[in-house]
Amino acid sequence: MNNLLRIFFVGDIVGEPGIKALKTYLPEIKNKYSPDFIIMNGENACEGKGITENEANILFEQGASIITTGNHVWENWKSKPLLSSNPKVLRPLNYPSGNAGYGYFINKLDNNIEIGVLNLQGRTFMYSIDCPFKTADFALKVISERTKIIIVDFHADATAEKQAMGWYLDGKVSAVIGTHTHVPTSDACILPNGTAYISDVGMTGAYDSVVGLKKEIALKRFILQTPHKFELAENDIRLCGVFLVIDSQTGQALHIEQVIHPKFENSVI
Repeated sequence: MNNLLRIFFVGDIVGEPGIKALKTYLPEIKNKYSPDFIIMNGENACEGKGITENEANILFEQGASIITTGNHVWENWKSKPLLSSNPKVLRPLNYPSGNAGYGYFINKLDNNIEIGVLNLQGRTFMYSIDCPFKTADFALKVISERTKIIIVDFHADATAEKQAMGWYLDGKVSAVIGTHTHVPTSDACILPNGTAYISDVGMTGAYDSVVGLKKEIALKRFILQTPHKFELAENDIRLCGVFLVIDSQTGQALHIEQVIHPKFENSVI
């Protein structure tokens, strides 16, 4: 019996350029890696802010099994009905109780293997919400009763906080995947106790930009220190993600591979 489970995680999908990159490049990635399960971070899918039913349907049509999000999901009021109605579209679990949505989901595959996906958010340089470490402890008590295969999307700003979460959960989950900063890091590894880790999986969207924003708009914001209209960049689209191989019996990661498609060779960056 083949105990290997192949999982692909797509980094933050930013607006229409990100959806275009997904439609353009994900079929090639599916053909190469043959994933059994696909997770996508969609917090920026709707014009860079939040996600609505329309974008969620597109992501599911493209192959998403679970959609995770982060802090920007709250900046679009149309996200709330989706979070309330669809448990496969997650928001960080450690927001205070009373907020719309679900923070984790356990998905059963056709072969009856169950995969838990947990969405958490950091606090350093971000909102002072509930502790992500203690929230992880709470969630894992519930999820681990059903499955050892657990993927964590840790949506955080500070690399140090992401690394700390990786070490904290090493051996307790299959993978800790960092999202939010939109810049892919080159530290993909398997930690000593079998947890795959990367500080930030990167952005799926336009890289002729400042983290997805038009360069001239971003420059005005930094130089003039005043608000300017949020406008998404459109050129040099790429898909960033990670490919994981998990032992379905132990839940331990056997392989993690960073995927940037197309690669940054001869890039404008």
